[in-house]
Formats: sequence, structure tokens, C-alpha cells
Amino acid sequence: MKWAFVLCAMVALSECLVQIPLEKGKTARELLEEKGLWEEYRLKYPYNPIAKYDARFAVGEQPMTNDADLAYYGVISIGTPPQSFRVIFDTGSSNLWVPSVYCASPACYNHDRFNPGTSSTYKNNGSPLSIQYGTGSMTGFLGYDTVTVGGLAVKNQIFGLSQTEATFMQYMEADGILGLAYPRLSASGATPVFDNMMTEGLVNQNIFSVYLSSDTAQGSVVTFGGMDPNHYVDPIAWIPLSNELYWQITLDSVTVNGQVVACSDGCQAIVDTGTSLIIGPVGSISSINGAVGAQSQNGDAVVHCSQIANMPAVTFHIHGQEFTIPASAYVSQSQYYGCRTGFGSGGGDTLWILGDVFIRQYYSIFNRAKNMVGLAKAK
Repeated sequence: MKWAFVLCAMVALSECLVQIPLEKGKTARELLEEKGLWEEYRLKYPYNPIAKYDARFAVGEQPMTNDADLAYYGVISIGTPPQSFRVIFDTGSSNLWVPSVYCASPACYNHDRFNPGTSSTYKNNGSPLSIQYGTGSMTGFLGYDTVTVGGLAVKNQIFGLSQTEATFMQYMEADGILGLAYPRLSASGATPVFDNMMTEGLVNQNIFSVYLSSDTAQGSVVTFGGMDPNHYVDPIAWIPLSNELYWQITLDSVTVNGQVVACSDGCQAIVDTGTSLIIGPVGSISSINGAVGAQSQNGDAVVHCSQIANMPAVTFHIHGQEFTIPASAYVSQSQYYGCRTGFGSGGGDTLWILGDVFIRQYYSIFNRAKNMVGLAKAK
């Protein structure tokens, strides 16, 4: 288990950043490919990353969906004595939930489950909770307990205890999800963890930031209370939010070789650590994939692995700045299915999601004090 650590500036010990290492484990796609089950599950649980952004996708009314390429998770603890859980730090949702001993879904039996009966600080709330994600859905109920994130003990934190989880979730390495979006988004009115950190004065600045390592299983980190200059190169481009619900910004256009290929009149995008790919409307993503030389095959945009070095970069124009993603960053390789791009469509007409493919290239800073996103070249 990788434990959190505290980084303090030499000029003042009070200037401390609380950091939680993120593991990069095997994705659900990789596990299913190894078992020869990927094609079956792809058809049975289609990918719909827009689900968690659309109230029309209510639990039980839509097929379960999947984000088979999610890979990053960190460890938190809940209760007294502490019970540890691997969670996805998700800037696209606002609730914290983990599997519970009351869950009988297959997804719960191969994950750690919270037992409120062994925690002396647990308090029951009892209100129901149901959430739809791009990975599927969960239902359960709410409770209160001490949640420790990177050594920061958030007392009486409200969180979800799952009773059912979508079948696809059994192939995720993470146990649960810790949402980092705005409280207005939170299901059942539950106060998000970071909001309680701010209210209780547990962080020096009302900022958290995310670094996703590209090359190794380790090195990724989420930082609470500020930014870690060891992980980015100045300058930081500060971008105002267009909607204080998600971490939503305005995307000006997308270009390849200097030519606009998508979002020509501007569009809305969400910076989301809980989505693996860069997602956009079907026509726009087809245009991007066509411009880089990809072909559609079984739901993926595939390319010849030998051509990656010759493929063009894709540039996202945001708030007057250029954010370029080279082919080496947007193409991934599978030993079973060859090479595919990280540009996918997800059922929405206008909304874009800048997921892990983007964040691996650009250190992402989430500033609640000024309601802005900061982006800087990752190093």
C-alpha cells in the first residue's frame, strides 16, 4: 500500500502540501482482454461517459456503461480503527462512496467492503443514494464517519455505502469513488470531501491539483492545498469556469496541422480525472480521428503502430492558449488489439470531456477560491 506524504516548503513549514500517490493499475479493458471477454463486454456494457453528466441517465432506466480504460486510484481510510479503500479521485462527480458489507453484487465481493459495525465513529444517516457513472451505477445509503485523506482527518464526513453495484465494476481495480466536483452536483445533497476540508481549515489554499504520470505505474499524485512545482513547467494558464458545477471551461477550437477539425464555433469541455479518454460529439471525434489517419474498427479508432511517429499532433485552443497532444500521447497500444487513439465519442451532442489522455500532458490545478482551472505542461 502506498501511503500519503506531506511536502513542505523550506521557507515556512506551514506551507505544506498533502499528497496522495496514485497507483496506475491494470484497466478493466486489459483484464477482460486477458480473459478473452472484452468483445462480449464491449457489446453488453457500451461506453457512455456522458452518463454522469446527464440527468436523463437515471439508475435503472439505461443500460450499464463502462469506462474500461480507467487506471489511476489512491488509498484513503474510513472509520475508527481505519478501514482502507482504493478510490478514483474523480473531478467529474461529487460523492464519496465505497462498497459495504451490505452489498451482495459480484462487484463487491472482489473489493474491500466497509463494515460500519467495527467503527466506533460511524453514525447512520439512512438516506438512499443512487449514482450513475460512465463506469456504471451504484445504489446504497448514506452514513457519517471520519475519512482520512493523505493524513487529513475529515470528521463526520458523509459518504455512501453501496448495496448494489453494476456488474462491470467488478473488473475495476478501485473499490470506490471520491468526487471532487462542486457540491451542487452531489447526489442526496451530501457535502463533498474537499468542501469539508476547506470548511475545517485543513488545507492552506482552497486548491487541489493532479499529476498523472505517462510512463510508469507509479509517480502520479493528487495534491491537496496547492500545486507541486516538481510536476509542471511554468507558465500556468488560468482558465475561468463557464459553469461552477463541474470543472467546466470553454474550448475555442480543435486543430490538426493548423486546420480546424472540430469545435469551430467554440464548445463546452469538462476537465475530468474520472474519464480516461478525450470525449466529444460523434461528428467532431470522427473528424479528429480522420485527420490523424485513424480507421474505425469494432468501436475503436485504430492506427498502424508503425506510423505513430509520423502522425500529427492535435491542438486544443482554450482561452487564447494552445494545448498540444502529440501522437505518442494520444495513441495507446494493446498486445491484443494493436494501437488505437484516445479520442472517443460518448453519446452527447455538445459536451466535451478532457480526460486522462489530456491530463497526462497538462498538470491540472483546480482552484475553488477563484473558480478557475490551471493548466501547465507536465514534467
